[in-house]
Amino acid sequence: MTTLAYAARDARTMLRRNLKHALRYPSMTVSVVAMPVLMLLLFTYVFGGALGTGIGGTTSGSADYIDYVAPGIILMAATSGALVTAVGVCADMTEGIVNRFRTMAISRASFLTGHVVGSVLQTLVSIAFVIGVALLMGFRPHATPLGWLAAAGLLTLLTLALTWLSAAIGLVAKNVETASNIPLPMQFLPFLGSAIVPPESMPTGLRWFAEYQPFTPVIETLRGLLMGTGVGGAAIGAVAWCVGLTLVGYLWARTAFRRSATR
Repeated sequence: MTTLAYAARDARTMLRRNLKHALRYPSMTVSVVAMPVLMLLLFTYVFGGALGTGIGGTTSGSADYIDYVAPGIILMAATSGALVTAVGVCADMTEGIVNRFRTMAISRASFLTGHVVGSVLQTLVSIAFVIGVALLMGFRPHATPLGWLAAAGLLTLLTLALTWLSAAIGLVAKNVETASNIPLPMQFLPFLGSAIVPPESMPTGLRWFAEYQPFTPVIETLRGLLMGTGVGGAAIGAVAWCVGLTLVGYLWARTAFRRSATR
């Protein structure tokens, strides 16, 4: 077998390990999925009537507002998955299992690869569940099959970017509690974008931040793809942010993992 084949085999082994952990201890995954579902229920049925009336001149309240807010909440499902990655990586680092892995004849890259791929798969399942709940609540996207495929690709790319960032956070965090707290701003940053209300309705300073932060172009692109309204130039910004964050997260995680071996 070639070196690449050995690395792929070891990565598959680590992936199976992480997926088995998720099945045996599902409480973390369930709690992470519950957050975007609760947000969807809250903003649709509690605030939807008031917010929906003021967005785009709609007058039917939550019945129209869910079509606006659902793409933002779907994106929040991707950000919520970051917590699982950070906690899982940090737990392995602090409990000593990584030191055991380093004494074994396995690829050094397989540890992070297994965590990242496993977390991406879990997060995509969570996103699919949130989409299903949104459809049951009245979300009616008008996307073509190509639009759905593009939306799935964008969500996968965003999930990959956030997962690498979270893996790096898990590597540098001193304990699991710290690892669970650091990713929290990523979960709520979409609130300061266009997930809940258009940036045009915000005060000047907050509006400027909402328009130029990473999640807004991703939300606008996802909303355009799902609702069939077009994406314009937001797609370029969305892909650029996702690719950039993926590279930053990957390089940070790789550097942190190498440094941890010298401690």
